[in-house]
Amino acid sequence: QVQLVESGGGLVQPGGSLRLSCTASGRMSDDYALGWFRQAPGKEREFVAALKWNGELTWYADSVKGRFTVSRDNDKSAAILQMDSLKFTDTAIYYCAVDTGNGQYDYRGQGTQVTVSS
Repeated sequence: QVQLVESGGGLVQPGGSLRLSCTASGRMSDDYALGWFRQAPGKEREFVAALKWNGELTWYADSVKGRFTVSRDNDKSAAILQMDSLKFTDTAIYYCAVDTGNGQYDYRGQGTQVTVSS
């Protein structure tokens, strides 16, 4: 079992930055992948970024490439999503989720709201 808790969401102006954290507890393995997803009102959930829990591989959606950075904070057993140059279209609830190696993100946090508004 894996438990995930997100934090760091909030309100930011366009062009600003936010740092989301996903703290993982339970049976995490370096073979797992941790992904970030978001869902805006009335839209489908979309993939944002992911990393292998050992930190050696990362993936990004084209819409955030060059603006968002995903990394691991080893000291806190957490994954960080650094979001820079935020746009209105980044407004959504952001979730972290874990793939234990079966290609499915079976574990998910409760989400944190990110609102980009002037």
